[in-house]
Amino acid sequence: MTLYGDREKCYRCYRPKSSCMCEYFAHIETQTKFVILMHPKEFKKVKNNTGHFTHQSLVNSELFVGIDFTDHKRVNEIIASHESYILFPSQNALNLTQTNPKSSEKPLAVFLIDSTWACTKSIFYHSKNLQNLRHMSFTTTKTSAYEIKEQPDERYLSTIESTLVVLEALNMHKIEDITNDALTSFLDPFYKMINYQKKLIKNPKSNAVRFKKR
Repeated sequence: MTLYGDREKCYRCYRPKSSCMCEYFAHIETQTKFVILMHPKEFKKVKNNTGHFTHQSLVNSELFVGIDFTDHKRVNEIIASHESYILFPSQNALNLTQTNPKSSEKPLAVFLIDSTWACTKSIFYHSKNLQNLRHMSFTTTKTSAYEIKEQPDERYLSTIESTLVVLEALNMHKIEDITNDALTSFLDPFYKMINYQKKLIKNPKSNAVRFKKR
């Protein structure tokens, strides 16, 4: 029996099976490759990590855990075969809200770092290949719905919320053709997770189901 603490664990959404969110994943098909780079510290936050949710919601996505991706074979293969950007709000970043990112016949790849700001800087510092990627940003009036997690600023979005903004912009530029229904349901597992955690905060004893080790 696979356990999460003393509870069974789902290895798709990385949550206890008693609060599995897999039935809510949108499974969106995209032309764009999404690459989620997750810091090991973020990987441990399995209860409320939206990087896993993002990966499971996008068919054409890959997730890797680490700090130094300089010699990571698969990451370098994707960089070499795609027109690659990394979602990072720098001064010279391409603003996806205003500008079509496509400038070649290569398929598009968007790299997302799933970590705190301090850990993001650590990944950038160690990963020489990521330092050569073009930066991508966006402008939005959306604020984060991540009520159970304190954000440095209300304008900071979680990984899955940021990905939705990117998907909407790619649709606008005709790079993707994702239905409104799919976009609307994209954050469903995120919202369900938040509601579940809020209920536990209000009533910790509600999580009373336990599984004994065998």
